[in-house]
Amino acid sequence: MAEKQVINKLGIDAKARVKYAQDRRDATTYEPVQPEQQWGFIHNNMDCIGCRACEIACKDKNGLPPGPRFRRVMYVEGGTFPEVFAYKVNMSCNHCAEPACLPTCPTGAIWKRADNGVVDIDSSLCIGCRRCEAACPYGAPQFDPSDNTVKKCNLCIDELESGRKPYCVSACMMRVLDIGPIDQLRAGTWDTKAMVKGVDVPVRQVQHMANPELTNPSIVFVAHPKGKVESAPAVPAAPTPKVSS
Repeated sequence: MAEKQVINKLGIDAKARVKYAQDRRDATTYEPVQPEQQWGFIHNNMDCIGCRACEIACKDKNGLPPGPRFRRVMYVEGGTFPEVFAYKVNMSCNHCAEPACLPTCPTGAIWKRADNGVVDIDSSLCIGCRRCEAACPYGAPQFDPSDNTVKKCNLCIDELESGRKPYCVSACMMRVLDIGPIDQLRAGTWDTKAMVKGVDVPVRQVQHMANPELTNPSIVFVAHPKGKVESAPAVPAAPTPKVSS
């Protein structure tokens, strides 16, 4: 296979790093990481004005050339006059509980952090096969033609570990984008300006988004009425207890 040929051409130190990363990948593939606290995003589709300040801040922070975008603001419009509507959906990597990208990487460059659940990537181990890009249902991995590697959002891990929020969140002038523990975001109990407690009901999926059952993404939305997917509540119903006879 082409990937193996590329790996075989690496130096001794590089091969050792790849072997370590592959072992880490296999461990998390067959025994999924259960983070101490899974962090995720919330986006308010209703109040987002589509200014794309989050996109610009992300590209600037990560030094991305024209083309790849870790964060993407999507415009959705529809209806027939006078009953028309428009809203925005803002997504990047969703740091999924079961990331589809992770097991596809032949070098183990992608892994899930055990402390905060961030799906991270070591682009120095990337060989540009783009398998992760094809596997992700949300378009998170981004190919950078300037160095023939794939890169992606890592929740600004350096900022997160310093007690600060990601650049995209800090740049949002409307405060419709935020992060928090995903279980509390789903339950609507996290203190955030992106939703009104007791009023807004966060949902796991909006229109034009892949089924969250595929990878269990760590993101919720305050959805526009026209963007709601009724079959995807943010808090899944508890299983019915079995009654022994």
